[in-house]
Amino acid sequence: MTVMLRAAVEADADAIASIWYSGWGDGHIGNVPDELVAVRTKESFWERVPGRISDTTIALAGDEVAGFVMVVGDEVEQVYVSVEHRGSGIAGTLIAEAEHQVKANGHDEAWLAVATGNARARRFYERSGWADGGAFDYPAGTDDRPIPVPCHRYVKKI
Repeated sequence: MTVMLRAAVEADADAIASIWYSGWGDGHIGNVPDELVAVRTKESFWERVPGRISDTTIALAGDEVAGFVMVVGDEVEQVYVSVEHRGSGIAGTLIAEAEHQVKANGHDEAWLAVATGNARARRFYERSGWADGGAFDYPAGTDDRPIPVPCHRYVKKI
């Protein structure tokens, strides 16, 4: 399967929100505080995506949005692949692109946060050369009401 990467555009918003909502539930339900789950309603993903389009790169498998990555500065904020495309190598393509973007942003080290209990994501990052930099609380939730989420900070020299 040929995968093409490109910058997200507004027309991709629905597909991004759908993948994000589904994937977030898979990796976070049971691994984050109930208070965060309560604010991460299905609608909240569709509300958040438009403001994040400029941070987002999508992976296309044919004409279908198969996954996306969001990068801000030196942080890889989101990496998600649709359920139908998991195991296809798209996640590896996206994380490599994220590393490239962090480097292009002028940084020698990239970082990301992974919910402590999200074992599948942690294994993926470790296989991709990322190192567990230790536990910390990531401020999630909303800007006016951050919720500390037990995470591990993964880092990679690039």
